[in-house]
Amino acid sequence: MPDRRMELMDAALRLVADQGMKGLTHRAVDAAARLPEGTTSNYYRSRAALVDAVLDRLLELDAALLQDQGPGRPPQDIEELADQLASLVLALAGQHAGLTRARLTLSLDRPESVTAGHFRLVGGLEQALTALGVADAPARARDVADYGDGVLLHLLTVRRDEQPDPAAIAAAVRRLLAP
Repeated sequence: MPDRRMELMDAALRLVADQGMKGLTHRAVDAAARLPEGTTSNYYRSRAALVDAVLDRLLELDAALLQDQGPGRPPQDIEELADQLASLVLALAGQHAGLTRARLTLSLDRPESVTAGHFRLVGGLEQALTALGVADAPARARDVADYGDGVLLHLLTVRRDEQPDPAAIAAAVRRLLAP
């Protein structure tokens, strides 16, 4: 993605995170990117094209985030997997909270936009659990993903003023994976 388009899409993601989908307009993106009025509409003629480009940028950022935040190797045991997942949830709720809010907002507007990423995450969890010998890995992977999504949502909403406890999150993951 060329620099100007990336600049526009990063501004658009910030708008979606802060104002929801109603805040995503061509003019608002221009203002958020501090570019002349009409710049966004020159690149993205319609709202649908703008939303599609925002989703593409989100997928690009998500891939980079998973590469940066992901472990360098597969987990050696459930303890390590639980710690890795707790770390990822905390990064998504902390350092990358704006991106997470944008993702959640976009997923409500276009649920299909997060389907592939969700199944990629659950598939990766299933592979890790299978490699660790966890019984019923597919169902357990879904349970852990659902728990992570719930914790993430709560950390961004009803528990946003609390200091999250990575040990408590990891312990909950271990309980979900206990025999």
